[in-house]
Amino acid sequence: MNNMDFNYKLKIAAEPEEVFSALTNPFQIELWSGYPADMKPEAGYEFSLWEGDIAGVNLEIVPNKRLVQEWFFGETEHPSVVRIELRKEGSGNTQVVLEHSNIPEEVYDEIVEGWKKYYLGSLKDMLEMY
Repeated sequence: MNNMDFNYKLKIAAEPEEVFSALTNPFQIELWSGYPADMKPEAGYEFSLWEGDIAGVNLEIVPNKRLVQEWFFGETEHPSVVRIELRKEGSGNTQVVLEHSNIPEEVYDEIVEGWKKYYLGSLKDMLEMY
C-alpha cells in the first residue's frame, strides 16, 4: 500500500485567532463537528475527535499561526503528519494552508472528502455564519 499526500487551501472570512480557536478549542470543535472533542492547544497532547475516528498527538503549536499533528492510522511505516498554516489575508480573512502527508491509500478518498466537507468545510460554515 502506498501512502499519499493531500494539499489544500481554503479562505475563511474570519481572523486567524478565530480559526485557530475553532481548530483547538473542544467546545468550538463540538459546535462544528457535532461530536464531543478531546483537544488542548499544547504540544504533546493526545487528541481525539469524532468519537475517536480521528486520533493523534499535537507535535507543534504556534498560537494563531500553525498547528502540526500526527494522526494515528494503526501500524504505518511513516507517521501521517497534518500541518495547518494560518495566514492573515487583508481584513477579516484567513488563508488556511493544509498539508497532510503519508495518508494510507485505502482511506485517502475518505480523508480528502472529510477535510473538504466535514472538517474545514464545517469549520468555515460555522465561522462565516455570524
